[in-house]
Amino acid sequence: SIVNLAERDLASKLKILGNKNVVTSAMVAGTSVYAKPDRWRETTSFNFGIGTSPNQNRTPLYPRSYEFCRFYWPNDEERDVPLFYADYDYQHWLIVPTPVFSYPFEVLYWQLLPLLDAVNQTNFWTDYAPQALLYGSLVQATPYLKNDERIPTWGQFYVDQLKVLSAQDLQGQLDNTDVRKET
Repeated sequence: SIVNLAERDLASKLKILGNKNVVTSAMVAGTSVYAKPDRWRETTSFNFGIGTSPNQNRTPLYPRSYEFCRFYWPNDEERDVPLFYADYDYQHWLIVPTPVFSYPFEVLYWQLLPLLDAVNQTNFWTDYAPQALLYGSLVQATPYLKNDERIPTWGQFYVDQLKVLSAQDLQGQLDNTDVRKET
């Protein structure tokens, strides 16, 4: 339980490539509400293709509020080419206009990684950031163990690891043509 709490904390605090996932599927003509993937946390991009795959004539869907989408397209029975998506609830998206065809789509999203347990012994944290997982687990364990004087120590180690991981991820988004200056 302590390790799982640390994994959940890492997922909420870090937006790094290891937490990003991609799902592809297809819209259903006449359907405007779609299930989000398991362990979804936040959508980063949503696009669809006109053709047989999401790679053909890729078109982005733009994020909007639920209220905007319902105001923009109040009648689910009417159909057209989709333009927007919104969080319908925590498990579903609303797409408007209601799709006229079964368009293939691709969604990139932040996820909660599969949690460690007796069956699942490794994940991104154990493979690429074991120190962050260790220090996060120690931060979670110290109040339980009533060892409050160690919280600042483990907390600082944990914060340092979060900074390292964030910096590494940001650096990975640059290529050799970028010039980065420290401020």
